Amino acid sequence: MTAQTDTQGSVTTVYKVSGMSCGHCEGSVSGEISGLPGVSSVKAVASTGEVTVVSAAPLDDEAVRAAVDEAGFELVGQA
Repeated sequence: MTAQTDTQGSVTTVYKVSGMSCGHCEGSVSGEISGLPGVSSVKAVASTGEVTVVSAAPLDDEAVRAAVDEAGFELVGQA
């Protein structure tokens, strides 16, 4: 598992998402994942296909998958 807990009690997880190709794609994915409960930060990078999520607790993978699907992309898994 790639999730890491830092000293402030938050969890950072890096996901791989396929299909992102531009800033608009990054914004769509970030916006959907940001809406999940407990998420405090999302950074999507189209060039690497990586989405870094900081949350209060580990996120349910199916909830993240549903958010990515809603944005029109595919969650490949954790990086």
